[in-house]
Amino acid sequence: MSRFFSEKYAELEAYVPGEQPKDQQYIKLNTNENAFPPHPAVAQAAEKAARELHLYPDPECMQIRKALAEKTGLSVDELIMVNGSDDILNFAFMAFCDRHIPAVFPDITYGFYSVFARLNQVEYREIPLQEDLTIRVDDYLQAAGTIFIANPNAPTGIALSREQIEKILQANPYNVVVVDEAYVDFGAESCIPLIAEYDNLLVTQTFSKSRSMAGARLGFGAASPEIIRDLETIRYSTNPYNIDRMTMAAGTACLEHDEYNRTNCRKIMRTREKTRKALEKLGFEVTESKANFLFARHPEISGEELYRQLKERGILIRHFGAERIRDYNRISVGTDEQMDALIRETEQVLRG
Repeated sequence: MSRFFSEKYAELEAYVPGEQPKDQQYIKLNTNENAFPPHPAVAQAAEKAARELHLYPDPECMQIRKALAEKTGLSVDELIMVNGSDDILNFAFMAFCDRHIPAVFPDITYGFYSVFARLNQVEYREIPLQEDLTIRVDDYLQAAGTIFIANPNAPTGIALSREQIEKILQANPYNVVVVDEAYVDFGAESCIPLIAEYDNLLVTQTFSKSRSMAGARLGFGAASPEIIRDLETIRYSTNPYNIDRMTMAAGTACLEHDEYNRTNCRKIMRTREKTRKALEKLGFEVTESKANFLFARHPEISGEELYRQLKERGILIRHFGAERIRDYNRISVGTDEQMDALIRETEQVLRG
């Protein structure tokens, strides 16, 4: 860092995204991107919008908010559009955490939560997952802080039911509960239907996973109009033009063809289950994932060694160094052909 860097960030450890290597062609199963491209209309809409790049985009994002309201059954006042769901997670740390209100989240979860807490200089408490890597709901009753729960959780893929989330909401009426639903469309239950009942609920979702738009950076938040106004205050105080014209047009077109996205999600779920069974047949322990990835470990090889050997064979998976999960790897679900290649190469690695 330079000698000008503020001391308040001197100890900040930045989030580390998944590898994007350019040294060779890989089967890329490390960053949870959708295996399928977006509907052709999405690119066409972006191309059309590019003709007006000399004009600022609509800061209210009204066109896409109306389309999203129709899909979710919410009002436009219950929605906020953001530059990827990471954007709104940061806004939530800014808006609902301070020196009196800490953040609360699991010890094994999305790595950005602890980064955002440190970035915004708020205290945070990590609650250990159980031995089977599940969240114990009772640990979050009267949590005395703003709660962040990825559902399904990352990197485990394990999901809580809507009823379990509702129990947490009921027990924390004086604090916001943020439910990060980045992977919800791959088999979990969304908590969006609970928004009408709980004014302390904020649901975040992204277009990156189930809607094949990771490269566009688009997400949204859903909550009571009051919470949305809080978040809009933060957004307008940082970057009111946070969604560009092309992304907004692409996202609207994506929603117009949402059955295409749902069909792809079903394909990924089928491939996920097929791959899970194949890994278990090879001796892997695999969590009960409701996401577009699998989380697996093998008793005869370390997670780091499996990651390294597969990379040498042209297949990228994600390894984490945290003590409790260092024997695991997170494996994004690709096409059937890509996952067949993964199984073949993994079998070869295990044979030595």
